[in-house]
Amino acid sequence: MKAAEFRKIRMAGMALALGALALAGCKKDDTAATGTPTAGEPVAAVAPPAGKAWADVVSATPEGGMRMGNPNAGVKLVEYGSLTCPHCAKFAADAMGPLVEKYVSTGKVSYEYRSFAIHSIDVPLTMLVRCADPSAFFGLVEQLYANQPALVERAQKGEAQAQAASALPPEKRFATIADAMGFTEFFAARGVSTDAAHACLANTAAAEKVAKESQAASDAGIDSTPTLLINGTKTNVNTWEQIEPLLKGAGAR
Repeated sequence: MKAAEFRKIRMAGMALALGALALAGCKKDDTAATGTPTAGEPVAAVAPPAGKAWADVVSATPEGGMRMGNPNAGVKLVEYGSLTCPHCAKFAADAMGPLVEKYVSTGKVSYEYRSFAIHSIDVPLTMLVRCADPSAFFGLVEQLYANQPALVERAQKGEAQAQAASALPPEKRFATIADAMGFTEFFAARGVSTDAAHACLANTAAAEKVAKESQAASDAGIDSTPTLLINGTKTNVNTWEQIEPLLKGAGAR
C-alpha cells in the first residue's frame, strides 16, 4: 500500500477498516528490480562489548527507530516497516536469522527498524513495542510479525468496541482500542504487563510522535513498506534475497 494514501495520519478518528487491512498490500510491485550492489571496500569485523553479542546492543535513534548492533558499523541497514504489513512480516521471517547471524554479529552491519504507521492500528502497536525495555524491542516486533494473521483475526472481533473508543478522550482511547482488539493481552503474555501497557498508551505525546515520524518519512519519500536503506540511500528492493547482495556490495563481506 502506498503511503501517500495515509499522508494525513490523524490521532482523533482512528478509522479501523480491519476487513481491508487483512487483505491490503503494503509493498512495491513484486517485480521490482534487484538493483546493482554499490561497490565498496570490505568492512572489517568489530568485536562486541565484553560479555555481549552485537544483537544485544539496542538503542533508540533520533529518527524514532531502534537500532541493533554496532552503532558505528560500516554498513547501516534501515527498514521502514508497518507492523500490520504482511510483506514486512515475510521480510522479517526471511531476513532476521541470516541478517543477525551473518552480518550484525560481526559488527559490520547495524540494523535499524523505523515504524511507519500506514494503518491506524500501527499507532498503538508501535507504542506497545516501545513500551518495553529496548532490549525486548526486536523480539516483540518479531512476535507481532510471526503471529500477524491470528492477531488481525482477533482484532477484527473487537472492531465494534474499538470504533466506539474513537469518541473517548485521547488519553483513554488507545488503551481501550488495545484491550478491545486483544493487543493488551498479546503483550502481557510477552512481558509487558497490562498496567504498563495502559500507562504507555495513555501517553498522547507518544502517539503524536509516532504520527509525526511517519509523516516525516512520507514527506522524505518513503512510499511503501518495507522500504530498505543502506547507508542512507533508498534501495529499490524489498526482500532478503534482493537486499543481501547489496549489503555485500556495500562492504559486508
